[in-house]
Amino acid sequence: MSQIDTQSLMLQMRSLAAQAEAKPVENLTKVKQTGQEKADGFADLLEKSVEAVSAEQHKAGNMKSAFEKGDPDMELSEVMLQVQKASLSFQAMTQVRNKLVEAYKTVINMPM
Repeated sequence: MSQIDTQSLMLQMRSLAAQAEAKPVENLTKVKQTGQEKADGFADLLEKSVEAVSAEQHKAGNMKSAFEKGDPDMELSEVMLQVQKASLSFQAMTQVRNKLVEAYKTVINMPM
């Protein structure tokens, strides 16, 4: 068996401990940055989705107004289809909101 030098062993252990203490701070910073990017991405996705639903509703409203005013280019079937698309997209957005609220409540009620 080989002799273990206690001083070199302690020196190695201190060196490893110093490295271990330094690395989590760097990794934590990277995790926070990555998490923030993902959070921004999710927020952007939600914002774009709400804007898309709003655009569908405005388009349906404009088509309805044009049809009611007697625009010869507007057909009833196109107007009805656009109104249904707007309604369906709004219902889907409402369901997503409900699921997010439900998930939030579940997380909040979790014991620590």
